[in-house]
Amino acid sequence: MSSLTLEPDTRDQVAAALHGEDWIVACLCAAWCGTCTSYRAVFDGLAARHPDKTFVWIDVEDEADVVGDLDVENFPTLLVQRGDVVAFFGTMLPDAGVADRLIHAQAELSADELMRQAQSTPERQAWQRECNLRKLLADAGA
Repeated sequence: MSSLTLEPDTRDQVAAALHGEDWIVACLCAAWCGTCTSYRAVFDGLAARHPDKTFVWIDVEDEADVVGDLDVENFPTLLVQRGDVVAFFGTMLPDAGVADRLIHAQAELSADELMRQAQSTPERQAWQRECNLRKLLADAGA
């Protein structure tokens, strides 16, 4: 399975795919970024290796009304969440092995440990308020 692409005409489909306590892995990139262009194949490969998770590709400029307030400092930026708990938000080396290890490490955490980590630092607490993709989509009307 390849990743979904968030676009105005796929917002409802993406929002419907992000349900329950399932894992979401989103890549925030930009069309003009050469690193992002080459990372798309890597990201789709990760989606194929993790069919139990929903992978979403988001162009931060095309989807600015959804992700415009997120602080994307560099590309690619990954957002990993389970249900409504954001487990990771940050710049990622464009390396499949690094992303794969991050996804596996987060998925191995119990729900209690994930919640504890989500509240463990001011930065992670801010992720919960600002980076929840399900909430961002809902706020944008999807």
